[in-house]
Amino acid sequence: MKNFIDKTTFQSLLTTTLREKDDSYVVSELFNRYPSIQELLDVTEDELVTIKGIGKVKAKQIVSALKLARLNPICAEDRFIIRSPEDAFDYLSDMQYLQREEFVVLGLNTKNEIMFKKTVFTGSLNASIVHPRETFKELIRRSCASAIVAHNHPSGSSSPSQEDIHVTKRLAETGKVVGIEVLDHIVIGAGKFVSLKEKGYL
Repeated sequence: MKNFIDKTTFQSLLTTTLREKDDSYVVSELFNRYPSIQELLDVTEDELVTIKGIGKVKAKQIVSALKLARLNPICAEDRFIIRSPEDAFDYLSDMQYLQREEFVVLGLNTKNEIMFKKTVFTGSLNASIVHPRETFKELIRRSCASAIVAHNHPSGSSSPSQEDIHVTKRLAETGKVVGIEVLDHIVIGAGKFVSLKEKGYL
């Protein structure tokens, strides 16, 4: 069995490689913006230069260091695999405790492994707010094969509203156009969930 490097060790190695201090703003900001090792390994130079203190030269240095890390299998993380709506709920179960409604997208590869998780919107779910452009931007950038979207109901109910169903169908149609299938939309309540795929809306 492989021994995978944990996040703390990876951060320490990256700090040393970049000749930064342990409390470096640059390294701290990198891990704040890209909380998992896999997300950081996928970062681009264009994204890096948006961080204060990172210019083009520094960005190239960081990407080069990350490329070397990507070649080393011990720097890879075990990715969570989605095999069922229950798996998606298990992965996102903390959302049931949120006080505000959040809309999340999970990007999956061809093996249904989660490549990234991102909160796309916060607030009441409606078609005008949940725009396909924002939902699919990261999916396209990371060349995801498919996606699962989810949102929580702070009321504790997991029953989908008509707006939830409308948003689901709109995203599914967009997915067909861009070639990234929306596998499911999970509505999360207090200790329970509803799969809109199982309900026949996808």
